[in-house]
Amino acid sequence: MASHRDGGSSLVCVTGGSGFVGSWLVRGLLGRGYTVHATVKNLQDESETKHLQTLDGADSRLRLFQMDLLEPASMRPAVEGARGVFHVASPVILHPTQDPENELVEPALKGTLSVLRAAKDCGVGRVVMVSSQTAMVPNPAWPADKVVDEDSWADIEQLKKLQLWYNVSKTLAEKAAWDFAENEGLELVVLNPALVLGPTLTPSITASLQLFLQIMEGKRYDMDEFFIGCVDVRDVAQSLIVLYENPSAEGRHLCLESSQRMIDFTDKLAHLYPEFSVYRIQEDKQDWVVRAKDPSKKLINLGVRFTPLDKTIADTMDCFRSKGLV
Repeated sequence: MASHRDGGSSLVCVTGGSGFVGSWLVRGLLGRGYTVHATVKNLQDESETKHLQTLDGADSRLRLFQMDLLEPASMRPAVEGARGVFHVASPVILHPTQDPENELVEPALKGTLSVLRAAKDCGVGRVVMVSSQTAMVPNPAWPADKVVDEDSWADIEQLKKLQLWYNVSKTLAEKAAWDFAENEGLELVVLNPALVLGPTLTPSITASLQLFLQIMEGKRYDMDEFFIGCVDVRDVAQSLIVLYENPSAEGRHLCLESSQRMIDFTDKLAHLYPEFSVYRIQEDKQDWVVRAKDPSKKLINLGVRFTPLDKTIADTMDCFRSKGLV
């Protein structure tokens, strides 16, 4: 990775700093000499703050701020003075919700626009936003023999029909971010990670690890419409820093280790952990996924090296064991 230009003098802000991705990002930034303003939902909640305060460099270079995605004014203090903003926070609810518009879509959309507005008003130089690969697929118009890449956008109407509200929220939030950046002249670059796995620095496990644990326990998830692979959380954090530090990086960046199907993933898990009751998919309904070894070309060209999936899975399982979850 290119070394950081400003040495220790540079202040950056991370929204959603206490989460699965956010914590690794904060750790990586502190390790590279940045001063970090990280936002959390509740400063009184030790499960959000303690694991961040114990990171190397945190005592002198990390400040935590309480932020509410629906309260635009709550963004300002954390963003004030920052050269860069990493927008990681987004509501994640993967189970069916009673009121998807209010629980997911609104907070994702409003939260994103409030963060970008604060960044613009405070004169921030560059915003790096975490979107998702779920903002790329399903795309019925995509050529059948082509590996999914940054040009693909998920079909909102189809997502709504399928009631994939998290995917709807990520797609709409990313589209709104691009519109805002264009209209307001804000420098924006976006990361679109696949299913994020790996060890967590958080005391309890968050949504994507919860999902992985349930797959290991034999639960069947229907992700045929949008699953295209996995990525290590440490690679996601590294990719975000690379996107921030490389002025040449622009646009969207698909972030995954390899392009694979759900059937490949469950077969691999069942093979690696025969003692677990992983549900092996019988019928592959994902002919639309073109398998590929290194699909994240843009990131690889910027110097990101992806952790092999077997290692990510092993480290995730070790993390579960250390927490007494398996």
